[in-house]
Amino acid sequence: MTSPVWHPFTQHGLGEPIPRIVRAEGCALYTDDGRRIIDAISSWWVTTHGHCNLRIMAAIADQAGKLDQMIFAGWTHEPAETLAAALVEMLPAPLAHVFFSDSGSTAVEVALKMALGYWRDRGGRHRILVMEHSYHGDTIGTMSVGERGVYNAAYAPLLFDVGTVPFPAAGREQETLDALEHLCRTQSPAAFIVEPLVLGAGGMMIYGADTLREMHAICRRHGVLFIADEVMTGWGRTGTLLACEQAGIVPDILCLAKGLTGGAVPLAVTLATPPIFEAHLSQDRAKLFYHSSSFTANPLSCAAAVANVAIWREEPVLDRIGDLARRQSAHLANLSAHPRIKNARQIGTITAVEVEDTAGNYLSPLGPRLLAAFRERDVLLRPLGNTVYLMPPYCTNDTDLGRIYAVIEEAIAE
Repeated sequence: MTSPVWHPFTQHGLGEPIPRIVRAEGCALYTDDGRRIIDAISSWWVTTHGHCNLRIMAAIADQAGKLDQMIFAGWTHEPAETLAAALVEMLPAPLAHVFFSDSGSTAVEVALKMALGYWRDRGGRHRILVMEHSYHGDTIGTMSVGERGVYNAAYAPLLFDVGTVPFPAAGREQETLDALEHLCRTQSPAAFIVEPLVLGAGGMMIYGADTLREMHAICRRHGVLFIADEVMTGWGRTGTLLACEQAGIVPDILCLAKGLTGGAVPLAVTLATPPIFEAHLSQDRAKLFYHSSSFTANPLSCAAAVANVAIWREEPVLDRIGDLARRQSAHLANLSAHPRIKNARQIGTITAVEVEDTAGNYLSPLGPRLLAAFRERDVLLRPLGNTVYLMPPYCTNDTDLGRIYAVIEEAIAE
């Protein structure tokens, strides 16, 4: 019988197999027919410490016996209060206010609304600046500030106009900085939103911390709010807790999700500096921040995130990240010698290569062929067109890591 489930980013008309996963542990997923699948992309970039981490699972179970869902508008609970305090302590000042939501897309939507709310009584700026090839989510606002293409062409009538700066490719960084300077000077934008150091869905495109620092400085000079979308880059993926750390900057608004709970359950936060919060602070109810969702600050999700923060505080997570990054580097060096591989690159635990292909875009026919070859060899990799990338959980051992890279070579040869 055909399943009634409509899967995301899946063309059901192709009839591709959809394996059924029944359990997970560490870096592995297990199917109903007994196969062990190595999760090389952290199940869409969310799983940091490994699947079913004992500390996080125990925290969820403990919380489930105390308090499940409750309204968060005008009410509060201990897991949310504990998590917010821990995040403010853990993250750089002056990010002092924590707004909860439930996904990366909504965290970015919240950030955009915060920015426009900030400018409501300060001249009414409303223009948003973005970077070429960016991806910030699949809701209307996040698609508007992301790259336009086949994945959102059908929804173009719903999207608002933005100003775009070119991606700072190697040797073209000044072009990006000049474009940002020009747009900030001539268009008086409200905010500039950026994925720090690496553009994820855009093809794991990496740029330098110096460029990130200069973009932040330009926004500062022109009074433009700087929004850092660290939904993917946060929680250690680039080698540091936040990618922004490597540039020595603190954004006005910071978006976190994915690894916030270790990847166990959905939760997102948007952190803001005091001026952003105070722009909405008034005795006039019409000026409150109009955003919420039914499951804002879900207690079970908050408990999972509190456990994740404790792991970061009490365990050598950065050492594990550094070790995984070093082992990745060795495997990547070998893979880059393959004659069909080009543009091998790495930042932290993220590695990516491009397989020679005449199409060379998101709809490259090579992508589905590679995907099938990886699936047949029990490795979960999901190419972005002809770009194959790895973002494994930090617990991945060298046997599994070596198998992933071997499978990539096998698939290319096939």
